[in-house]
Amino acid sequence: MRYAFVAEHRDQFGVRSMCRCLRIQPSGFYAWQKNPLSQRAREDVRQTKLIRQAWNDSGKVYGYRKLHDDLLDQGETCCPNRVARLTRLAGIKAQIGYKRRPGSYGGKPSLAVDNTLDRQFDVAAPDRAWVTDITYIRTLEGFAYLAVVIDLYSRRVVGWSMQSRQTTDAVLQALHMAVWRRKPKQRVLIHSDQGSQFTSMDWAAFIRAHNLEHSMSRRGNCHDNAVAESFFSSLKRERIRRRTYKTRDEARQDVFDYIEMFYNPVRKQVRNGMLSPAQFERQQILKAEGV
Repeated sequence: MRYAFVAEHRDQFGVRSMCRCLRIQPSGFYAWQKNPLSQRAREDVRQTKLIRQAWNDSGKVYGYRKLHDDLLDQGETCCPNRVARLTRLAGIKAQIGYKRRPGSYGGKPSLAVDNTLDRQFDVAAPDRAWVTDITYIRTLEGFAYLAVVIDLYSRRVVGWSMQSRQTTDAVLQALHMAVWRRKPKQRVLIHSDQGSQFTSMDWAAFIRAHNLEHSMSRRGNCHDNAVAESFFSSLKRERIRRRTYKTRDEARQDVFDYIEMFYNPVRKQVRNGMLSPAQFERQQILKAEGV
C-alpha cells in the first residue's frame, strides 16, 4: 500500500522524500515497480476499494467493525483484523465528537425521583423503557438545543425536538412526539438525568397525564443515562462535528436527516446484531409472527 502511494504521487513529490517519510527503502519501491503485485496485494487493493465505498456510503462515519460487517453483507470473506489493517493503511477511521459545553451543572433539583431504571439498559420488548436527554449544537446564530427520547429495546429515537433555548418545552415536545408515534399500550418507564427540564412541575404533570413512570439518574452520574449519552456522542462524531451550521434551521434539517434518514433506518447497531433500530424491530416482529 505504501509503494502504491509513492507511485500515485510521484509526479507531485520526490520518490526519495516520500520513501523517507513512509519509512521504506527507494530500492524496495523500484523493485516493486518491476514485479507484478502478489495475489494477496491485489486482494488488498480490491477489498480496500470496497471498504472505501462502504465508508463513503455511511457518510464516512463507520469504523472497521461496521465496515467488516458491510463486507460480510456483500459476500466477502475476511476477518476484522484484516479490515482494521486495510482501513488503517487507507487512512479510513471513524469520526470523533467534541466535548461537553463548559459551565456549571450543580445546584439542587426542584423535584427528584428514584433511579428505577438502575442501568438496566437491555429490555425484552418495545415501549417498556425510554431514556431522554438534551444536548447543545453550535451554529453561527448561537446554540441550538436538541432533546431526544430513545427506546431501549432497539435504541430507536422515537421522539426529538430542537429549540433555541434549553427549556422544559424542548424536552416535553420530544416526549410528546414519542407518545404520539408509539402509542404505548402499557405504562412506560422514562429515564432522565436531574437537569432542570426534567425536574420541573410541567414535566411531572405530563408524565402523570400520559401514564408514564419517571426514573432519574443519580446526581452527577452520567453512566446512569449512558444510552442517551452514547447517542449524542455518535451524532456529534458522525455528523455535527463535520459541519458548520449557519443557522439553527440548517442544523435542525441536518439532525432530521441524521435521525430519520440514517440512524433509525440504516445505521448498524452492534447490540442489535449489526441491524439498524428499524430493521431490528421489523425482524423481531417477523420472528413473533413465525415468518
